[in-house]
Amino acid sequence: MNIIDQVREWFLGRRLGRLDPKAGKAERGRHGEDLAAEYYKRTLKCRVLARNWRCQRDEVDLICVDGEVLVFVEVRARSETALVSGFHSVDKRKKDTLRRAYKNYLRQLRNPPKHFRFDIIDVSISLKGDTELKHYANVPLFHKHFSAQKP
Repeated sequence: MNIIDQVREWFLGRRLGRLDPKAGKAERGRHGEDLAAEYYKRTLKCRVLARNWRCQRDEVDLICVDGEVLVFVEVRARSETALVSGFHSVDKRKKDTLRRAYKNYLRQLRNPPKHFRFDIIDVSISLKGDTELKHYANVPLFHKHFSAQKP
């Protein structure tokens, strides 16, 4: 590892390691998305194509490529004292919104991929600002016969 990589590691470790306990909702969400993007790049060796991709009122937190698979990621950053986990906070209404956003993203591609999946990253933030990340891969969102291929 060269000196530039070492400095980058140190900086990212400082920046992503701990969150100010007084941080607001937007800052917690941004911190969770930063952690998720780094997790996909470093741990899963995925390429991040887009962050906070928008179409009208819908938004996709992260869009990544894992080999030949397009990965749509919903990031949920919540306090460790929250009554509902980030994973369980993605209810039917949110899934409908995400499905609409993903279909819009797939429609804009000239050659949509054959394979794609939906992941949830649940970031739990302690009262001290420490974070714990849980990855839920391939969460059911589309029916089994859905295809992104254009007719």
